[in-house]
Amino acid sequence: MGASSSTEQISPEQREAESLAASTGALSALEKAFSTLSDPETKTIPITSLKECFKLSIDYPNCEASFKPESFPALLNHLGPSILDHFFISDKDGLNWITFLNSYTKCCGRMPTSNSLNNLLKVFGSAVVKSGATTGMQIESTDADYKINGYLLPADLLMLLWMCWVMSWSSRNRQMVKENAMFGLPDVNNLVLSAVSSCVEGGAELNVWDDGILGSDRQIPIGKLHVWVLKTVPNLPECLVQFVHSRISNSASQQDVLEPSSSSSGDSHSIAPSNNYLLTPGRAWSVSLTLRSTMRDEMLKTCFAPDAAEVKENLLYRSSLHGKGLSRFWSNVEGYNGPILVVISATSEDHSWSIGALTHQGFVNKDTFYGTSGSLYAISPVFNHLTSSGKEKNFVYSHLHVPGYEAKPKPVGIAFGGSIGNERIFMDEDFSKLIVRHHAYDKTYQSGALFPNQGYLPTEAHVLEVEVWGLGGEKVKEAQNMFLKRELLFTEQRRKVDLKTFSNWEDSPEKMMMDMVSNPNAVRREER
Repeated sequence: MGASSSTEQISPEQREAESLAASTGALSALEKAFSTLSDPETKTIPITSLKECFKLSIDYPNCEASFKPESFPALLNHLGPSILDHFFISDKDGLNWITFLNSYTKCCGRMPTSNSLNNLLKVFGSAVVKSGATTGMQIESTDADYKINGYLLPADLLMLLWMCWVMSWSSRNRQMVKENAMFGLPDVNNLVLSAVSSCVEGGAELNVWDDGILGSDRQIPIGKLHVWVLKTVPNLPECLVQFVHSRISNSASQQDVLEPSSSSSGDSHSIAPSNNYLLTPGRAWSVSLTLRSTMRDEMLKTCFAPDAAEVKENLLYRSSLHGKGLSRFWSNVEGYNGPILVVISATSEDHSWSIGALTHQGFVNKDTFYGTSGSLYAISPVFNHLTSSGKEKNFVYSHLHVPGYEAKPKPVGIAFGGSIGNERIFMDEDFSKLIVRHHAYDKTYQSGALFPNQGYLPTEAHVLEVEVWGLGGEKVKEAQNMFLKRELLFTEQRRKVDLKTFSNWEDSPEKMMMDMVSNPNAVRREER
């Protein structure tokens, strides 16, 4: 394999290559992959083996988006060769152990996000050229480095996002390594419109409800695209890293991958199960590009789950299913002590839009703001991610009616950001009215619009649907289930009445009350 059991026989070059690979946590997987793919005689990986490793054979019979570039299928066919051309460059004998490690580190090693994004753009530009299409990107290479200039059109960005989606899907579905997998392309127009609004000159004044923007010749400068990715979807370059890592790792267990699946490819990779939710696969993927660790993995279940049952596991509440109102909401989210994403669909001025709020802790009934961290999202039609500003901690407000008299009653409902009476987002207890205020009222979350053409005055909208998704994983959900069972048991115990106690009229509380009303002095006379 090239790695020696004796440290004395390891060259400094090999030691450095193995150290860099180990820093990614993938050294063990790389050793297994090299052992599987390499020729025992030459101790190198033939380029034909790597081509087979990165081969992507897919078909997508349906597409959520209304606009689909015709050149996208050809682009996917050249994704694997483009990765090999840029990172896994071999001589006539193939890749030896050191070259293999350095090639992997060049693509998947630790580096700034901007460098990872350049790698992604390089692969995309090469695949576009190989497919016979044209691009406005220009890659200026030198011996030590390279620069990417030029621009992308909205249709180019859509294909780039779809390419990343396919790589993410392939990373989570091992059957796609060899099978002719079938799946649907999601609607990620909200991301394209976000980039156009942020990067194109005069983009903020564009009518985002115009379907013609996606097919227009408006230019998105590469420099501004870099800024937009780092601010809005910082995990986008990770799609390439995960794809390369998964393909190399899976190559060590090709026999397992080639075993027939219990269901057809079309059934295994359909995006249909979550189409009925507010959080469609495309919107869920958009949010996942802003998350890390457990939350991201749980969100990706909504994107890539093989069936509706698995998607529904993370759904805590849906107004059309469980009923509208704060009490129905509370009975489904109470006891969930983990990250929660609330998605609200509303309509105002004859346009529908969706916003979201992510809280890193569960909901509690309080008449004050609480929380330690969170984010706000403009989800549709334009995507935007507003993180914590660090100035205040008014992340969440969730207040129910309390028994008894309140001299100064607090608002009943759910809110995010701002202050009591001037909340950034406020939804009333009936889940019928939504008020969204300008970011000037809020110091907790970053500034930015939550829906198109949001002005300075508060906007009152009609709530169409509310969904709540738990992102804490199985253990948090199990803990909530146990909590709800205990609450149900306590409720049943409180409802039970010992009928034997009241079987005798003389001992009943009703007779005692009647006696006191008819003769209030009876007790005193008895005491005397």
